[in-house]
Amino acid sequence: MKSKVVLDVIVEDEQWTENVDFDAVKVAEELKELAFGYVAEAVNNHELLALDKTYSVNVCLSNDEEVHRLNREFRGMDKPTNVLSFANIDDDEFWDELGDVDEAELGEIILAYETLEREAALKGISIYAHYCHLLVHGFLHLLGFDHQEDEEAEEMEGLETEILAAFSIENPYKEAEEA
Repeated sequence: MKSKVVLDVIVEDEQWTENVDFDAVKVAEELKELAFGYVAEAVNNHELLALDKTYSVNVCLSNDEEVHRLNREFRGMDKPTNVLSFANIDDDEFWDELGDVDEAELGEIILAYETLEREAALKGISIYAHYCHLLVHGFLHLLGFDHQEDEEAEEMEGLETEILAAFSIENPYKEAEEA
């Protein structure tokens, strides 16, 4: 991987430090290294990672109230969700300016603690495993992966599963595959 990815994690809600038994900031950094490195190797000549650039990624560990507000404002959905990704790769201006800069911001990922905790309990998995899955999911969105079409979803879910397996986390889509 020619590129370098710098991660900035902001803990906006104390639940991320008080209610979990892992260091969410440290795990984010470890997952960042694994996810971006894996994509650089698995996806031959990924258009961004093949460039000699430094990319920044912002992660905000927030709560339902803030994610609800952002989801309503930017997606027109009046409810909280587990993770939001705002990828700059989707903006034509990002590509227009990319050739002229050594550093670029890939985007931002915001996670809602309460929704993540609730979903983990419903799935019978740890908050840690769900956090890792959603963070990898967000990283992939910032790199241009999506799941709107079946083929896209299959590719993205495959990458997520492989990255998480390297982090000793079970396939988050296992139940869907067994159905």
